[in-house]
Amino acid sequence: MDLLIKNACMIIHDNQLNAVAIWIKDERIHAIGKNFDEGSFEQIIDAKNQLVTQGLVDVHVHLREPGFTYKETIKTGSLAASRGGFTTICAMPNLEPVPDTIEKYNQVQELISQSAVNHVLQYAPITKNLRSEDLVDQAALKNAGAFAFTNDGVGVQKAGTMYLAMKEAAKNQRAIVAHTEDESLLFNGVMHKGEKADELGLAGIMSAAESSQIARDLLLAEETGVHYHVCHVSSKESVRVIREAKKAGIQVSCEVCPHHLLFADEDIPKNHGYWKMNPPLRAREDQNALIEGLLDGTIDCIATDHAPHSFAEKNQDFNHSPFGIVGSEYAFQLIYTAFVKKGIFTLAQVIDWMAIKPAALFGLTVNRLNVGDPADLAIFDIEHSYTVDEKKFLSKAENTPFIGRELFGDTLYTLVNGKIVWQGGNQNGSLANFR
Repeated sequence: MDLLIKNACMIIHDNQLNAVAIWIKDERIHAIGKNFDEGSFEQIIDAKNQLVTQGLVDVHVHLREPGFTYKETIKTGSLAASRGGFTTICAMPNLEPVPDTIEKYNQVQELISQSAVNHVLQYAPITKNLRSEDLVDQAALKNAGAFAFTNDGVGVQKAGTMYLAMKEAAKNQRAIVAHTEDESLLFNGVMHKGEKADELGLAGIMSAAESSQIARDLLLAEETGVHYHVCHVSSKESVRVIREAKKAGIQVSCEVCPHHLLFADEDIPKNHGYWKMNPPLRAREDQNALIEGLLDGTIDCIATDHAPHSFAEKNQDFNHSPFGIVGSEYAFQLIYTAFVKKGIFTLAQVIDWMAIKPAALFGLTVNRLNVGDPADLAIFDIEHSYTVDEKKFLSKAENTPFIGRELFGDTLYTLVNGKIVWQGGNQNGSLANFR
């Protein structure tokens, strides 16, 4: 099917292009120009001078299927991501059963092929059953389609296990993606260790629980030569050691989540599970260090860590609620509203951090809006605001403190392989200049 997107505005290398027409044919961008004969197209989308970007890429989501489908499914999770403008998402393996064999991994792949509305790439675990003991057969899982290995949800507690996993991953040319958390330093903490925890009477989690394991792993990565990627960096100490490791030539990359960029622990208004996440919201100085780390290149990309739970599970206090926050449906919108509109980030930077860079880090197909690229695209309404409404979520879950927040950048369309998988939002109005 031939599809035309007309009146598009695009950002290419920090340059704004207006009134662009994009011709999509056979699942790819066939041509880009100003005018095409509209009579030859089976479908036409009028972007009405709104922002068209390559599809966003999220390297960190939890889809909960199989094992926890009361929280989320591959169908609802991929729909939620499409609602947010994501065309590719990477799903964590903390499932039941854990996909730690070819048979179990293939079962998840089959579920994805049946249910996903966008591109879903499934991680394989580092160790069997996510325990810090026996390694999985990385070569076999690589051949089954695993693009990287992670135990996200828990840290690998034994240095020897991590070292052997890194050696094997380097041999298989795959990344080790680490949830960094030294469990011996948690002391039953449920939020960041600081004045707010004391005020709420809650046990705190020190930043060293994260940063000390990163420091350990960085030296092991230097020893093995593996690509080591750090999940959801949250503390200034973590940013510091990663920055120094990059200067030393260690092959390390990392991500940050929108909620850690927007909030600090002092912003938590009450003892409620919607504010409980892992890693926790840390101090204001940590929040500032994360923003600085993005801007200076220490932090490579933005990922959501979309972690859905049931309402009953999260509608409790910190001590009884599980860790986790949903984020797929409004991540770009949060970043645009809080940082681009205030002149802290540029749109080009955000597109790089949320589309180009995450794909490039893992050798995924990178859509740079060139002729011949896959027609994975998103159209955002940058001009009009909307309110985050949990009743309109496509995810099964609503565990987020951002409910009721006014945002800009609602997703009008998401296209995967040239097919519309999401259509909605306020499609009126135009945008003269959105940088």
